[in-house]
Amino acid sequence: MTARESSPEKMRAEGLSAWFGGKRALKDITLPLVERKVTAVIGPSGCGKSTFIRCLNRMHEVVPGARTGGKVLLDGRSIYTRDVDPVRVRRRVGMVFQKPNPFPAMSVRDNVLAGLRLSGIVPPDPNRLAEDALRQAALWDDVKDALDRPGGALSGGQQQRLCIARCLALEPEVVLMDEPCSSLDPAATAKIEELIHELRERYTIVIVTHSMQQAARVSDFTAFFNVGELVEYDLADVIFTKPSDPRTEDYITGRFG
Repeated sequence: MTARESSPEKMRAEGLSAWFGGKRALKDITLPLVERKVTAVIGPSGCGKSTFIRCLNRMHEVVPGARTGGKVLLDGRSIYTRDVDPVRVRRRVGMVFQKPNPFPAMSVRDNVLAGLRLSGIVPPDPNRLAEDALRQAALWDDVKDALDRPGGALSGGQQQRLCIARCLALEPEVVLMDEPCSSLDPAATAKIEELIHELRERYTIVIVTHSMQQAARVSDFTAFFNVGELVEYDLADVIFTKPSDPRTEDYITGRFG
């Protein structure tokens, strides 16, 4: 791992391993996540990409029989010590899932505020908070006259941006995205990618993607995983033009994966 910038690390995995029962899904991953930058995690199906980011906000442990080893640091502090509240971790490290998952019968406004209400948080000005989150998610202009419309009535791309707004309403510091464009058409995908470029001004972003083109377009850093191991991590430009490991070159050129 050769890439370093003057920007501080927001998170860091150190010797991170993960298991599902007796099956080891991650093997001693050490990986920095630079503050207010986009890190893309790439690799073939089943290589541990999604498991890795689920370890970053303690969602891996909610799977029966799942466990972790090693460390995950957030601002230099381990998120897995006994005195750390996992609910608090998940507020600071938000997640956007592969398929849009708004509450279909709930209004657009209530969808944005749902995470706060489930956490028992009552914002002083919920309407303003919802507007701010929708603006950050580049959805306000689409829905400002239809905030009482059901979230399920939006298009697929709009639903994914609504889910991003719901995540941002919790005021996270890190945003994890697990293949956020896999179910979207090219036009909706382009909007999400443009949004990622805007959001990295305020958030540290980690995106899992199967698309080499998308990783090259949106990321500052790229990490290549294979069979549960971190093969290579560097600046995205280096990974996609001069990777140091032949396995990385084979993958990004389509020779395997």
